[in-house]
Amino acid sequence: MSAPALKGPYWATVRQHRHAVWALPALAAVGLAAVAALRVWAGDPGPEGPFAYRARSYQVMRLCMEYAGTGLLLLPLLVGAFAAGPMTARELESGTWRLALTQSTTPRAWLGAKVLVAGAVSALGAAALVLVFRLGWTRVSGTWQLSRFDRGPYEATGPVLAAYCLLGVALGVLVGQLVRRTVAAMAVTGLLTGLVLLGVGSLRWSFLPVETNSIPFAGNPVKLLPRDSLLTDMGLLTASGSRLPNQACFERTLNADVCPADLNVTGRYADFHPASHYWPTQLIETAVVLALAAAALYAAFRVLRARRG
Repeated sequence: MSAPALKGPYWATVRQHRHAVWALPALAAVGLAAVAALRVWAGDPGPEGPFAYRARSYQVMRLCMEYAGTGLLLLPLLVGAFAAGPMTARELESGTWRLALTQSTTPRAWLGAKVLVAGAVSALGAAALVLVFRLGWTRVSGTWQLSRFDRGPYEATGPVLAAYCLLGVALGVLVGQLVRRTVAAMAVTGLLTGLVLLGVGSLRWSFLPVETNSIPFAGNPVKLLPRDSLLTDMGLLTASGSRLPNQACFERTLNADVCPADLNVTGRYADFHPASHYWPTQLIETAVVLALAAAALYAAFRVLRARRG
């Protein structure tokens, strides 16, 4: 990473933060070794089905992948906190950034080097971790307990994770300049990145319209939901086409399969996102997050220009 091809502020940035630069490749290598070992150890998973016996080693691997998916949600927060604190705010707080300006470097080049190095390392590192996670995920994704639509596995199996890491970098260099206190900048950036993760994540399943299936009331409810889909709503249909809550019959008769005549229930319905919505949703969310990152980065350079010239 410190090859002669990197010159000026880029070489200085890589050299200064060389341990952090190698942290993500090292994490990806450790993850690859762990996933490979788990795949070999898991062996035959046993019979399918929600209540079927599964090998203990397979259950351990499933649990590890579940925790790994949740853990990768923290990666953009950590990237943003590092870009805000050690890379930006600490130099502004201590005044060492002025040393770079004595080496024929402009403020714009100083900040640009930090953005480029942090962005490249975090995006490539996130992509490597996604590939490693998918290697393990394909081994356990057929189990009923896990779905790629779930928070954690969703982010860890697509390009949206790299987009959130780039957002963390952009927010980090912006907040680092505004706050100029290392610990405070790290905390604020982590909070803002987390809020965006939660906010956009809560809206992602409204990017595309849901699909609806319906069956007669006496039909098998299992047929309502296609395989590998995300259920968003389920309930009862009346003869007039209006919808009732799924528990409407049970509340009146204490039997979900028997409905009072006055409710006039004729069928059941389910709103869902099919498996084919996964990649379009990933791409739409990635575009939204990258647009937010671009806006934050533009604001960061505007602040730099206003304060440093």
